[in-house]
Amino acid sequence: MSKISEQFIRYAKIDTQSNDESTTCPSTNKQFNLAKVLKDELEQMGVNKTELDENCYLYATIPSNVKYEVPTIGFIAHLDTSPDMPADNVKPIVVKDYAGKDIILNFEENIILSPSEFPELNNYVGQDLIVTDGTTLLGADDKAGVTEIMLMAQYICENPEFKHGTIKIAFTPDEEIGRGANLFNVKNFKADFAYTMDGGGIGELEYENFNAANAKIIVKGKNVHPGEAKNKMVNAVLILNRLIGTIPIEETPRYTENYEGFFHVIQANGNVESSSAELIIRDHDEAKFTDKKNRLHELTSELNKEYGGDYITLEIKDQYYNMRKMIEPHMHIVETARVAMELVNVNPIIKPIRGGTDGARLSYMGLPTPNIFSGGHNYHSRYEFVPVQSIEKARDVIIKIIELYQEKNKPAE
Repeated sequence: MSKISEQFIRYAKIDTQSNDESTTCPSTNKQFNLAKVLKDELEQMGVNKTELDENCYLYATIPSNVKYEVPTIGFIAHLDTSPDMPADNVKPIVVKDYAGKDIILNFEENIILSPSEFPELNNYVGQDLIVTDGTTLLGADDKAGVTEIMLMAQYICENPEFKHGTIKIAFTPDEEIGRGANLFNVKNFKADFAYTMDGGGIGELEYENFNAANAKIIVKGKNVHPGEAKNKMVNAVLILNRLIGTIPIEETPRYTENYEGFFHVIQANGNVESSSAELIIRDHDEAKFTDKKNRLHELTSELNKEYGGDYITLEIKDQYYNMRKMIEPHMHIVETARVAMELVNVNPIIKPIRGGTDGARLSYMGLPTPNIFSGGHNYHSRYEFVPVQSIEKARDVIIKIIELYQEKNKPAE
């Protein structure tokens, strides 16, 4: 087993699952277990400027070793894993020299990772894959990113002749439940810009994401005996059904891709007296995003008028915004990452994120932060896998970005 595999697996075995029902930060104290390991490892490498705060944000600084001014670059990954799947007792398995065939993850439950279902496996024939045992997620989201940043730090510490500006490192809690940037200390981080190592397959480079909102619908009905309900009964279930039923099917996740936004009904339940639903609203385009929210408000108003009362309550809260607006004035960040990928023989795949990222929040907090691949696939599932070679290439991309900025700012001799 390679050293990279061993390092990733060591981190993956530490349970750091976050909890969206918790109100604390971190949402689970077990995230500190990995943070403390990383802090110790950084200090053993020689990275002495580390800080682990009370909210489980781990910051580290590698000082510049050149006398001229070079931008301070941050690299960020998150500690937690998703609550969507079991994350304790993770047992990663290394598949050496993947042959392009079905991988039996679990014989007892007949859980199979198959290229017929996951054709992206065909891109990694001959490489070493780290997979699950079929009972838990793997945690490559984002322990692959954590590994890549740690490998970068190790390289710099072991190669003092490598010239670089100041490098900032941050490992954050609770990204998977949308809180990773909540208490991030941008002011003290003191980076000019940063990259999150939290993308998917090799080559991904992202500086656009959804505008996002959450919608909660509550319908209060009026229940009377159905035999005497003429002009009296107000059925909350039927009203909710009418409201949700107005969402065009082509504007739901199953039928959308690329830059197409959607409405997604997360849950709906209730009875005649009271029914409720929760939706998320997503769109890359700000005008279309606003239109989607307005359409729900207008429909709510129309149905309330029809039924002659304020039976429906709609609450929409914005969650995050498309970071493109904040990145575009600093496109050198994206361009440098693109060039770095090409120089280490990685094909850049620049595409929008059909989701959110800590980088979006951080960009609006004054720290422009696009997203780079960490190498994994099928995140949040028992079918999650990561090629070891993708972790290695992501590390190489980080190092090349650092090198490019140093060379660009080096005084002419």
